[in-house]
Amino acid sequence: MADPYATRAGGGADARGTAEPILSIRGLKKHFPIVGGILKRRIATVYAVDGVDFDVQPGEIFSLVGESGCGKTTLGRSLLRLVEPTEGEVRFQGRDITKLSQAELRPLRRKMQIIFQDPFGSLNPRMPISDIIGEGLLAQGVSDRKERDKKVGDSLEVVGLRRAYTRRYPHEFSGGQRQRVGIARALALNPDFVVCDEPVSALDVSIQSQVLNLLLDLRRDFNLTYLFISHNLSVVQYFSDRVGVMYLGQIVEMGTVEELYRNPRHPYTVALLSAIPEPDPRRRKKRLVLKGDVPSPAAPPSGCRFHTRCWLREQLGHPERCATEEPVLRPIDAGGHRAKCHFAEEISKQGVEEVAATQDVIETAVATAE
Repeated sequence: MADPYATRAGGGADARGTAEPILSIRGLKKHFPIVGGILKRRIATVYAVDGVDFDVQPGEIFSLVGESGCGKTTLGRSLLRLVEPTEGEVRFQGRDITKLSQAELRPLRRKMQIIFQDPFGSLNPRMPISDIIGEGLLAQGVSDRKERDKKVGDSLEVVGLRRAYTRRYPHEFSGGQRQRVGIARALALNPDFVVCDEPVSALDVSIQSQVLNLLLDLRRDFNLTYLFISHNLSVVQYFSDRVGVMYLGQIVEMGTVEELYRNPRHPYTVALLSAIPEPDPRRRKKRLVLKGDVPSPAAPPSGCRFHTRCWLREQLGHPERCATEEPVLRPIDAGGHRAKCHFAEEISKQGVEEVAATQDVIETAVATAE
């Protein structure tokens, strides 16, 4: 099998700092009410996304990683207003889309698309491929059937499928081919920005490499910008320009992929990275096991949301500040590396090794995404 990461491009990294962000997020929140009783009153709130800030530069691949339920997918859908944000600002190409009506938002939807995680559930089984891909074109005013069919055929060819497949139905395709159809649907409107919501997690490993290489080729050929959502840390490492690590609805660390993987400065990131499998059987990698379960997003802990599971807090003697004062996502260095931890400077490789050595977990994986 070809190396799925051999064609990794770095155009986004070169663009950072030289252009206005294509996407700018400030204070984004998405809360879901929990209702109960006969009167269906709100009895609690799920803080799915709770105060997120970041920018994405044109041509960049910005990835979000974290455990299942941390808010990655909700954040991605909130950016496109597939779910309505509770609070905050989402500026796409300079316009705050949270304040636009549906009529005002429609022209911008051509430029913002999404590739869904499930290639089996995201395609209507009763529609031929021509209608699945052409539906967005029709909604955007491409009413001429011949023109629409030509664009559908062009989109299929771009993702490596034949034009003759337009009359087929989803059940006639393999999983990898279905995901290519989903990518073709996203590209049909010639977008500038694409949310990739775990686009390879439902596919076999051999097919994952093909889809990843395709996404990289499309990014290069069409100057696309990606928000890439994944729980596969190895894929993210070789696919991304920058990475944001999410925990309980917040970004706890953010930086270039090289800096974050080489020098993580948040204890949660350290634990996640310690779980990446080591391909060399002669090298045994010590792993950090996080104690306890992930708190409920309906009742997040006070102070630092990670303090109830934090190995660094235990190492430092349980400082009270972690439980009472919420840290800010602050700069760690001049290169844009940020961490949401009071004691980020205390983290060192030697400290991690010492903690891991005290845990009888050499063969036990840390509870990571999924």
